[in-house]
Amino acid sequence: MPAHFATVAPLLPAGPSLAATLDFYTRHLGFTVAWQHGTMAGVRRGDVHLNLIANDTRAWIENASLAIGVDDLSALYAEYRDAPAKVGPLETKPWGRREFHLIDPTGVCFQFHQRPT
Repeated sequence: MPAHFATVAPLLPAGPSLAATLDFYTRHLGFTVAWQHGTMAGVRRGDVHLNLIANDTRAWIENASLAIGVDDLSALYAEYRDAPAKVGPLETKPWGRREFHLIDPTGVCFQFHQRPT
């Protein structure tokens, strides 16, 4: 029987300052720091875990994106819409999914969507 995948923790570029990115993720996105060592750290919010590494390679940053499903997209949008980041509109896409995008100050793109119930 093949191994069952249980969790995923993407490795994301934190730009040149891990401290500044951790401050943004904790103060504005509601994550908590789970661990930190040198130029790397892990953050979490609910069941979502992200690993951050100080790295300002533009090609990596500009291609870093992830989708996160949530149980109350409207509440999350209200929480994030005034964050110091690029926050797109909350909308229903042509394929039927409600979502919005947020690009953090480093340039990493998050797509938040309403998780099916």
